[in-house]
Amino acid sequence: MPQPELLLPAGDGEKLRTALSFGADSVYIGGKEFSLRAYAGNFTLEEIQEGLSFARPLHKKVITAVNIIAHNNDLAAMPSYLERLAALQVDGLIISDLGVLRLAQKYASDLPITISTQANVTNYETAAFYRELGAKRIVLARELNIDEIADIKMKTGIEIEVFVHGAMCVSYSGRCLLSHYMTGRSANLGACAHPCRYRYSLVEEKRPDEYYPIDEDERGSYILNSRDLCLIEFIPQLIEAGVDAFKVEGRMKSPLYIASVARVYRNAIDTYLENKKAYTSEQLKTWMNELRKTATRPFTNGFIEGESELIQAINGEKMPGRDHFCGIVRNYRGEIQMAEVEQRANFGPGENLELLLPDGSTVDLDLQHLYDIDMQEIDRARHPQQLVLLPLKQEIPPYSILRRRMKYDQ
Repeated sequence: MPQPELLLPAGDGEKLRTALSFGADSVYIGGKEFSLRAYAGNFTLEEIQEGLSFARPLHKKVITAVNIIAHNNDLAAMPSYLERLAALQVDGLIISDLGVLRLAQKYASDLPITISTQANVTNYETAAFYRELGAKRIVLARELNIDEIADIKMKTGIEIEVFVHGAMCVSYSGRCLLSHYMTGRSANLGACAHPCRYRYSLVEEKRPDEYYPIDEDERGSYILNSRDLCLIEFIPQLIEAGVDAFKVEGRMKSPLYIASVARVYRNAIDTYLENKKAYTSEQLKTWMNELRKTATRPFTNGFIEGESELIQAINGEKMPGRDHFCGIVRNYRGEIQMAEVEQRANFGPGENLELLLPDGSTVDLDLQHLYDIDMQEIDRARHPQQLVLLPLKQEIPPYSILRRRMKYDQ
């Protein structure tokens, strides 16, 4: 049985390296132009080249999103941008706009095309149409159930990519107009202000200063607010349905999120392919507990089993006790048995810390001493991106993640 590709988001170079180190087969990125995450950091052409240089020796791929809904004024700069991506030999383009697809076939004809979920592909005729236009792969709309996914694969033969984890848009496959209407920031140009996450209350026009809750939550209603997608328990069914790639949302999430989610889904895919009987309820519980540590909202299975009442987070639920991203390992200095860590949150000795390693293992830390880069002992790592040294006899690979464990409900 072919192994599905695991595709992780990378909002910048550090997240790219983290994703590929923790088990992703590919990453998808956005350039400074024409992608749907305007505030993700994104990549210059030079940074894309650096990402490719990191990925190539690992035999992994870097796919570039050019998935805006283009307006006329976007088109003038598009040909030269596509030509530069072709010259860099990125591993593919993600496109949602037919005009951009036409330009890509003219100016970057050697690059494989993936049709974005923004194109709202929900049936096999549409999938076949895109195949005839030259697309290699389609990211199906999130609104499909598993039988529909299998049917599209069987009737078209085109490569199928499915979102399995991350935030979901309240609008159909992300084509939201609320953000532009309310804030002037267009979701379809990558600048979504996430108005679906706002707290809303009811106002009667003759009483403009009185605000009434729509439901029991006195802070307002969350009727537009969706839970986060999590399909870890459906990986076996999706593999059997012929899905070619599993995709994770989150170009704006932290390296801790990227590392945690990548290693869980890598483990899940490999476990099922190596020994189906090992995909047990106990193993699922372990994976779910790990995924909850980085979650911001409760999980939903979305539409994978059909319509669900558990898609909306109507009371603004939050996930309690998320683990804290404290730092990332840059180097292990074997001559002094210390790991060099770049700080991302204030931490110090005596805290409940652990390291997540790219091979999927964890190392519990009994941190009693902490040193600055000049080997002077300090009580805490207080300064943003401060380089500090952690005494560790075990060699720790680069890109390992330091996190502070928090208590949370199982």
